[in-house]
Amino acid sequence: MSLLWLRVAVLLYGVAALAVLPAALYGRQWWNRIAVPAAVVGLLFHFVSLAEMLNTAHHRLPVDTHETQALLGLLLAAAFLIVFWRYRTVSLGVFVLPVSFLLGLVPAFHPGQEASPFPQFHAGWIFLHIILLLAAYAALLLSLLASVLYLVQERSLKSKHAASGASWLPPLETTDQIALRSLLFGLPCMTAGLLIGSLIAQQTYGASYFMDTKVLLSFAMWLAYIGMIYIRRHSGLRGRRAIYLSGFVFLVVLAVWSANQFSVVHRFTTP
Repeated sequence: MSLLWLRVAVLLYGVAALAVLPAALYGRQWWNRIAVPAAVVGLLFHFVSLAEMLNTAHHRLPVDTHETQALLGLLLAAAFLIVFWRYRTVSLGVFVLPVSFLLGLVPAFHPGQEASPFPQFHAGWIFLHIILLLAAYAALLLSLLASVLYLVQERSLKSKHAASGASWLPPLETTDQIALRSLLFGLPCMTAGLLIGSLIAQQTYGASYFMDTKVLLSFAMWLAYIGMIYIRRHSGLRGRRAIYLSGFVFLVVLAVWSANQFSVVHRFTTP
């Protein structure tokens, strides 16, 4: 039963990791009502699972890799909840909850030990994984293009030929909102896509999945995506600097796609 409880905890951590994004990055405090309870219940299931796991193995402290990973994920989730209780902020959860999800994912789904809990939906989950990531990439590209148009319109307005230069473009504020809202749409898609992909690959390939070059670059891209949104929202970044920032993240995306050609455990073309 310990694996079942751990799988429930992993699922709840995934829900909390998705819900914390609009709460922490977009200022939508309503999502705290989902993120925090999901993390609390996930922590309880996680604790019960680890206790049963250690009791079955007849020792009090973790001794193997899977038990250590489960304990570390439990401690990180507990740290997030303690910080929230003390300071009433969920910002730490943007990074901590996905890590707890991944740390619990490896011991929860041992490849070859048990059948997939959703075998009939395996192909559907792969399709959803791909669609979500493609939507995130499209949103990033749209944001980059909007930032370029912002720079073109800004230069046109500053020149003497503003009327004939780029009069067909929308106002600067509209272009900037398109760029920002595209990013805000893409981040949940990327997060959900990575979480679903991690779940599928763990069941199929095991822990070696997380050592693949493409996978490591994907999570680096996720971190860069979060950093870009944070900088744009809190510093009011626009114009040339916004283009440089979006361009950098887009280069990371291209690096991920290039690494896919050399990936030995994960390709979009081979489920």
